[in-house]
Amino acid sequence: MDLPILDILAILVAAFVGGRLAQRLGYPSVLGELAAGILLGPPLLGLLEGGEAIAVLAEVGVLLMMLYIGMEIDPRELGKASRGGILAALGGFIVPFGLGYWVVTASGGTPIAGVFVGMAMGVTSLATKSRILVDLRILDTRIAHVMMAGALIADTLSLLIFAGITSVVAVGSLDFAGVAWIAFKVVVFFAAAWIIGVRVLPAGWRALQSRGMDRSAAVPLVLLVAFAFAEGAHLAGLHGILGTFVAGLALREAIGERRLSHDLTGLVRDVSLGFLAPVFFVTAGFEVTFGVFTEAPGLLFAVIVLATLGKILGTALAYLPTGYGWREGVVLGAGMNGRGAVEIIIAGIGLQAGIIDRTIFSILVFMAIATTATVPLFLTWGVRWLQDRGELVRSDGRSGTIVVGAGPLARHVASLLARGGCVTVIDRNAEAIDAAQVKGLEAVQGDALDAVVLQEAGVEDAGRVVALTANPEVNVLSVQRARERWLVPEVVALLPKEEDGGLYKVMDALDGYVAFARATDVAAWDAAVASGAVRETELDVGSSEEDVAAASRTIADGEALPIVVRRGDGVIPFAGPLEAGDRVVLLERV
Repeated sequence: MDLPILDILAILVAAFVGGRLAQRLGYPSVLGELAAGILLGPPLLGLLEGGEAIAVLAEVGVLLMMLYIGMEIDPRELGKASRGGILAALGGFIVPFGLGYWVVTASGGTPIAGVFVGMAMGVTSLATKSRILVDLRILDTRIAHVMMAGALIADTLSLLIFAGITSVVAVGSLDFAGVAWIAFKVVVFFAAAWIIGVRVLPAGWRALQSRGMDRSAAVPLVLLVAFAFAEGAHLAGLHGILGTFVAGLALREAIGERRLSHDLTGLVRDVSLGFLAPVFFVTAGFEVTFGVFTEAPGLLFAVIVLATLGKILGTALAYLPTGYGWREGVVLGAGMNGRGAVEIIIAGIGLQAGIIDRTIFSILVFMAIATTATVPLFLTWGVRWLQDRGELVRSDGRSGTIVVGAGPLARHVASLLARGGCVTVIDRNAEAIDAAQVKGLEAVQGDALDAVVLQEAGVEDAGRVVALTANPEVNVLSVQRARERWLVPEVVALLPKEEDGGLYKVMDALDGYVAFARATDVAAWDAAVASGAVRETELDVGSSEEDVAAASRTIADGEALPIVVRRGDGVIPFAGPLEAGDRVVLLERV
């Protein structure tokens, strides 16, 4: 088997260009990669073609992608999912699943194909959630949190059903003895995977680390575990993607060192999403046929419409018991309507296994593209609808503040914020960390641009990140990472007096705040606080709109530095607009 290097290069270039164009338009890169395969491949221009070697690369890419997804998912997040997230996920999965099964079987399809299409219609992909939620400024709302929990649960359900389908297909007919044997092997596989993941892998990993195993040895070990689990799944009558997905979950728990786990996960992500998985998605586009628009236009239209209506109505109906109203349920369903990578992977495997034909496969691809395209539009309308009715509820599910920087001014601000809730300080300087701990603050030593350090500080559950270092670039980059990767609702960064338009534009794009609502010379204030040449004063804003406006002018025109606001029982950084009843704590130089 010769390796068609030129064909691989052309496919990678097409995947790169298509993926980047899709991202610029606000859609997941997988849709751009699929579109590139459809446009440049056999369905239209015929400039790209597949082959045996390319199919092997694509298969490895999918296996590694599922390994990465498993290493990224924290199983404990399922236990933390809200009741609303569980109900929304179940309703948004079961209703379109039932509709998909019905429309396929009513059109003359086999029951197994109906189950397969129903599963694909029930999947939820929120690959675009970060971008959309940031753009709409709803990261700290209840619907944002429910959507994320619902996506995780729906994708888990789809993988479980996929395991059942592959087990039945492996038998070849409705042979109860054969199905029972396959079911037994599946149970044995998952039981063995659980024992190995919980007992064997952690102990083995610790033993190897105690013998000096470095990263260069850890990488092949991760791959060995992944492909061993894939083969185990194959022997059990399942597909290898389930094996590597389970391997990822097991490895996440087995690798005790968070930094090493993060580095290995990033490496798997780069190899899979950056190189091999795009080969799969481009070549998946090769299998699409436009004949579906003439051969089965009714079925295509029905699947797209029922997938959309089923997701929205199913989510809204299941969400009613929460008491949050049907409108919020409708908006949730609209936001969860997109399909993406997992659905395309499962559809491609179904095509290869003969579970579905090219017509059904093409319908599922066009359904994924159409439904994902609706998410930004429907969600924007829905959020505005809730806002106009005063029903967009800000969630208190995330709490606590991370303060980046432990200089004298940052420590002083952090100490005041700690009176209103949990505060953790991050700084690279050991002496600054010691000084923060002396003041009774939780502190983590390390670089705030390091994802592992942010995780150690609790960024996954933080409601706010405030960056107060003397380096404005670090301040902006750290809050940008917290917002875009972990969807932290509120970000605040200290910026210098010498205005850098680029940094201010980044903060505007993040919908973030400038610390103290002004450009600040942090070095001068650090020196003043360190020498004790400051004193605190408190300004009572008052209760009327005129009082608020007057207090805002007084603060803006004064030399004192407004550092925090006492609002009700809480304490927040001085960054956004004042409200009636606020009390502002200011620092004055003595």
